[in-house]
Amino acid sequence: MTDAYTRHNRKIDPSRPTATRPDGTPDDNDRVETGPTRQAFDEWAAAGLEVPNLAEMRAYRHSRLTKAIAERDVGGILLFDPLNIRYACDAPNMQLWNTHNPFRALLVCADGHMVMWEYKGASFAFLTSFNPLVKEVRGGAGLFYFSTGDRGEQAASEFVAQVDEVMRAHAGSNRRLAVDKIMLHGYHALVHAGFEVLEGEEITEKTRAIKGAEEIKAMRCAMHSCELAVAEMEAICTPGLTEDEVWAELHRGNIKRGGEWIETRLLSSGPRTNPWFQECGPRVIQNNEIVAFDTDLVGVYGLFTDISRTWFVGDGEPTAEMKRQFRIAHDHIMENMELLAPGMPFRDLVFKGHQLPQEFVAGRYGCRMHGVGLCDEWPSIAYPQDYREGAFDYVCEPGMMLCVEACVQSQGGDFAIKIEDQVLITETGYENLTKYPFDAKLLS
Repeated sequence: MTDAYTRHNRKIDPSRPTATRPDGTPDDNDRVETGPTRQAFDEWAAAGLEVPNLAEMRAYRHSRLTKAIAERDVGGILLFDPLNIRYACDAPNMQLWNTHNPFRALLVCADGHMVMWEYKGASFAFLTSFNPLVKEVRGGAGLFYFSTGDRGEQAASEFVAQVDEVMRAHAGSNRRLAVDKIMLHGYHALVHAGFEVLEGEEITEKTRAIKGAEEIKAMRCAMHSCELAVAEMEAICTPGLTEDEVWAELHRGNIKRGGEWIETRLLSSGPRTNPWFQECGPRVIQNNEIVAFDTDLVGVYGLFTDISRTWFVGDGEPTAEMKRQFRIAHDHIMENMELLAPGMPFRDLVFKGHQLPQEFVAGRYGCRMHGVGLCDEWPSIAYPQDYREGAFDYVCEPGMMLCVEACVQSQGGDFAIKIEDQVLITETGYENLTKYPFDAKLLS
């Protein structure tokens, strides 16, 4: 291994305190590692929440991933998706920029050896120095055109030569390599080098689907922080403000607690709620109308806290039709939630439980339920109208987390109802992780 690939650990300053934060990470004000703020820790303590041990969480994820690789007789998995990289080593770096400029890669070998290709190579080893599971840091994974120009093939060949070196050292003669997402030049270079390139997302999605004990603790904390931010948003959500002004409060609440970003801008008001999926804009919220939103929030520990609520905003009362549609949406998620238990076939989650009245089928949401962890994850539980035989022939397992969805809207209507709760599959049934109340006026 050359110096260009050597890991450069930060020097330990003996004058710095060795105390740790509640999640077991160093209590160093100048540390590289990101994480929850003091406010978040204090709020979790006040709520009686147990904070995760991050070293144990990282070890659990690493163990699950390497086990999944070995079970499929794969020599390693090469990851470019920043959320898969986050799962494997818990070291984020410019996550949103990385989603459309894939400058990073992580190779996890079946023997557990992990190599990171970082933004500026070994000189950026400090970004993963807190995780001893990352054994090497290299550079050269950026194969996108902005980075390589007209030398993409050459860059891909040089990068794959490094992958080949690591695989020969840690996978021997096994040339089976799973890949999640890769630029075209990179794929061709892997094939040219003699690798059998396999689907990597099947491995990562199923691995990420089962949460360990520390991940569950982390998600409970993340949900609490998200709901506090939602409460702050609701407190300012009044007629006269724009949708953008209200939505900005959720961002503020997330970031000040150590959260990371929000995937969408799904808050709308009045007639802009129907059809659903119009993102927030400069519209001024009026008196006595609907405001609906979907958090899609990547919060503390990079965890996705995904709940939806619909509020009636104003000094009057909701119409009878608003209440009727809200009740249908509420019944939809509550009855379908009751289906959740270990061993329940995904197919039954599609065809059993509450079905939308025919008048709302055309405006149905994209799925009845979906997995959740670092983002929207496997599986996707379709509506009967969208079901594909054989696509999801599996069953619920303890440790899975699912979001239960409802979008009720009539075609040509002047409002929509969007609600959603996040749920954990337990050994005996389910636990609703969502504590945020529904709008009392709409539910009355």
